[in-house]
Amino acid sequence: MKKDEVFFEYPVYNNIKDIIYDAAKKYPNNIVFRLKEKKGEEIQYKDITYTQFLEEVNALGTSLFHLGLKGKKIAIIAKNRYEWVLSYISILLGGMIAVPLDKGLTEVEIENSLVRSKADAIIFEDKLGTLIQKIREEGKTNIKEYICMDCTKEFSSIEELKEKGRQLLEEGNQKYIQAEIEDKALACLVFTSGTTSTSKIVMLSQYNIARNMSDMHLVEDFRSTDVNLAFLPLHHTFGSTGQLIMLSTGIMTVFPDGLRYIAQNLKEYHVTFFVGVPLLIENIYHKLNQEIEKQGKTKMIQIAKIFTNFLLKLHIDIRRKVFKPLIDQLGGLRFIISGAAGLDKEVEKGFNELGILTLQGYGLTEASPVVSAENCKYKNYGSIGFPMKNVEVKIIDKNKEGIGELVVKGPNIMMGYYEDEEGTKEVLKDGWLYTGDLAYIDPEGYIFLTGRKKNVIVLKNGKNIYPEEIEFLINKLPIVKECMVFGLPKGDDLLLSVKIQYDEEYVAQQYPNMDEKALEKLIWEEVKKINKTLPTYKYIKHLIVTKEDFIKTTTAKIKRHKELEKILGMNILSER
Repeated sequence: MKKDEVFFEYPVYNNIKDIIYDAAKKYPNNIVFRLKEKKGEEIQYKDITYTQFLEEVNALGTSLFHLGLKGKKIAIIAKNRYEWVLSYISILLGGMIAVPLDKGLTEVEIENSLVRSKADAIIFEDKLGTLIQKIREEGKTNIKEYICMDCTKEFSSIEELKEKGRQLLEEGNQKYIQAEIEDKALACLVFTSGTTSTSKIVMLSQYNIARNMSDMHLVEDFRSTDVNLAFLPLHHTFGSTGQLIMLSTGIMTVFPDGLRYIAQNLKEYHVTFFVGVPLLIENIYHKLNQEIEKQGKTKMIQIAKIFTNFLLKLHIDIRRKVFKPLIDQLGGLRFIISGAAGLDKEVEKGFNELGILTLQGYGLTEASPVVSAENCKYKNYGSIGFPMKNVEVKIIDKNKEGIGELVVKGPNIMMGYYEDEEGTKEVLKDGWLYTGDLAYIDPEGYIFLTGRKKNVIVLKNGKNIYPEEIEFLINKLPIVKECMVFGLPKGDDLLLSVKIQYDEEYVAQQYPNMDEKALEKLIWEEVKKINKTLPTYKYIKHLIVTKEDFIKTTTAKIKRHKELEKILGMNILSER
C-alpha cells in the first residue's frame, strides 16, 4: 500500500527534548530565527543560531526551575513571536506542562482558561499586561508567577529570567539541563476552540507529538535550507507542532508583520516554506492570477503549463525555471502545506503546475495533530492523502455511498480530555479516536472528507445533506468571499439555506454602481445555476447576503453554531 512508503530517513523519537538536542548538534550554526527590530525609522534584523537558541532555552528553563515551577503548568499567551517559541520549548525541555492560550480571548475567557487548566504561572506579552493585572487582582486563579515577554516595572521579564538563569548555570546549577523527560507524561493542555465554556482541554504527551513529527519527516520534503513564515497561531496545535518541525529540521523561521503584510513578508524574507489555512492560500493564488491577467499574460501562462506538464510526464521538470518570475513574486516559495479545512482543488493544482509543491493534510488537536496528508510523490486533488505511517484509519457506519465516520488509532492520539472522563469516553473507544468527520476511502487508498458529522443537515424526508459539498461549489463564484450552508427551521422541517459574504473588492471593480437589492438578485441567479447541477433535494431555497465577516476561530473556520444563533436572532425568512 502506498501509505507504507517512506521517502526520507528519520529516527523515531519519543520526546521533544531528544529532537531539539539532536537538531542542535546537526545544525549548530543554522539561523533558526530572524527577528525584525525597528529603531525609529530604521529596520534591523537579528539572527539567532541554533546554538544561541538552545543556550537561551537552558537559561530560561533553569530560571523557571529556580522559581519552583518544575512539574508545574505554565500558560503562554501572546501573538506569534520569538519569545512565545522560546517559552514553549523551555517548558517542554524541562518536563513542565505548557498551556497555550488564544490571545484573542476576552478577559473572562482567559481567566476561565487559567482556572480550568489550573495553571501555576503565565508568560504573556506587554499588550496584555493591563488585562493580566486585572486577573491577578481578582485572585480567582492558581497563578503564582507572572512573567512578561517584554520589560515592564510591574512584572518579571523573560530577559531578567534569562540573565538569572545564566548566573545559575555558571554556578553549576544543572537541574534543568539534566531533567529527565517522562515520554508519556502530560506535556501540553490545549483548548480545542476559542470559547472556554464549551471547549475541551486536550491532554498531549511529548510522546504523542514526537511520534507524529517522526512520521511526518518520513514522507514530507522538509529542508534545512528553507525559510518558514510562522503565520499559523502558535496556540493551535497545527501551529505549535509545525514550529517544532521547523526546529527539528534547522529551518529558519521569520514572523509576519500581520495579515495585511503576508505578501510583502514573503518577498522580504524570501520565504520558501509556508504552512497555512485554505482561505489565505487561496487568496495568495487569486491575487497572483489577477496580476497575471492584469499584465495580459493569462494565455501565455496556460500554454506554458501545457508544455511543462507534458515534459513532466517524461520526467523532465523545468517548472521552476519557466515560472521563475511568478515564483519570485511570492518570495521564491517552494513548499505549501494546507490544513484546517478543504483547499480548493484548482488552487492546489495551480500552485503545483507552477512548480510550488502544494499539499493538503488533515488533522485535529486530539491527534497531535496530523492524521494524514498528501506527500511529494502522491497527490490526489481534493483528498487528504494517506495516513501517516504509524497511524491506522477506518470508516465506520458507512452509508450506501461508502461514507461514514473516520476513526483513527496511533501513537499520536491524545491521552484524553483534561478532567473530563465522560467527554473522553465519547471519543476514545478501544484506542480509536472518533473524529466526528465523515469520509470515504477510494480504491487507491486516498481519504476524502465529505463534512462534519454534526454539520449534516437531515431533512424530514430522511435525505442527508453535507453542507461543505454545496459550499465548495458556491465559494467558487468570484463574487463570493465565503459562505455557510445551513438548515433553517420551518415548521417541522428544515429549509436549505445559505449565507453569503460577498467580495467587496470584486463588486467594486465589476459592479461599481449596483445597489444591495440588485446585488442580492445577481447572487441569487448564480446560486440558482448551481442548484440546477444538483439533485432537487439539495436546492438552496433561502439566501442571506452580507458584507460582514463570519464569526471564526483563529484558524479561519466558521463557528457555525454562533452564526446560526445570529441568523435565527435576525428572525428573517423568505422562501424563494
